[in-house]
Amino acid sequence: MQVLVTGGAGFIGSVIVEELARAGHTPVVYDSLVKGHVSALQPDVPMVNGDMRDTDRLKAALRSYEIEAVIHMAGLIEVGLSVTNPDRFFENNVGGSMSVLRAILDTGVKKLVFSSTAAVYGDPVSLPITEDAPLQPTNPYGESKLMVERILGWAAPAHGLTCTALRYFNAAGATSRNGEMHDPETHLIPLVLKAAQDDQAVTIFGTDYPTNDGTAVRDYVHVMDLASAHLLALARVEAGLRIYNVGTGTGYSVQQVVETTERVTGKPLAIDKRPRRPGDQVATVASSDRIRAELGWKPRFGDLHSIIASAWDWFRDHPHGYAG
Repeated sequence: MQVLVTGGAGFIGSVIVEELARAGHTPVVYDSLVKGHVSALQPDVPMVNGDMRDTDRLKAALRSYEIEAVIHMAGLIEVGLSVTNPDRFFENNVGGSMSVLRAILDTGVKKLVFSSTAAVYGDPVSLPITEDAPLQPTNPYGESKLMVERILGWAAPAHGLTCTALRYFNAAGATSRNGEMHDPETHLIPLVLKAAQDDQAVTIFGTDYPTNDGTAVRDYVHVMDLASAHLLALARVEAGLRIYNVGTGTGYSVQQVVETTERVTGKPLAIDKRPRRPGDQVATVASSDRIRAELGWKPRFGDLHSIIASAWDWFRDHPHGYAG
């Protein structure tokens, strides 16, 4: 299958491209390279440099490469930035997704996999979180993703599209080729690994949450397992929108991440305790029963140690990130 991956030069997108090629598909990357890295891609993967809000350029790429399906990854992801710049997030994440939708409608592409997020749930009433849980985002990032889901919920049946929204929990880990390196970095595991690498203190935002150790709890899913969920979603044929959580079902606190990182790296870490950040959720842990039952998804990296160990291996092999 000819598959266009928007944001395909980013962390998750580049691993999806790896897995698409390994499975015999033909991936094409569409990326602005504002956050992505050309060096994350195999040399033989075609790449179109463009903004997802440039609908004409998107349509040209879809036609030129005879695209059969789109995996839409492109978007802004920093929760804290979304709180201070909500307009930018809605313009990019919602406006950009509308551009992608218009492009596939105008070119006859019938299959779309959308990168959504567990942030649509906000602070859940109970754990684990099922897809039918209340949707109450605590930040504009989550709200922007929820808005796109709702748009697709109307557009997919109206136009006979097969749309799948994957609500990611916390992507982490690495392949031998691709790891997590954002600028600025806001994700916990790469921040803790960077602190271990540079012998610096780890900043923990919030130590008074109503959790076992007072720090926030997240469900970490290996990026390769996340990629496999996208490939399984491509096989769907039913028109309409279907939504799936993608998480392991096990939650780990920030403190547990720090302690596991100390064991993986063999380095003790100093802690710099700070107040909670606006928009952060207390705890998010997925119920992945639906995707397991309907798509046959099963995580291969189910424990935190193996996830962090794979990321640490990548960090050691790429001390300067994608720059060298």
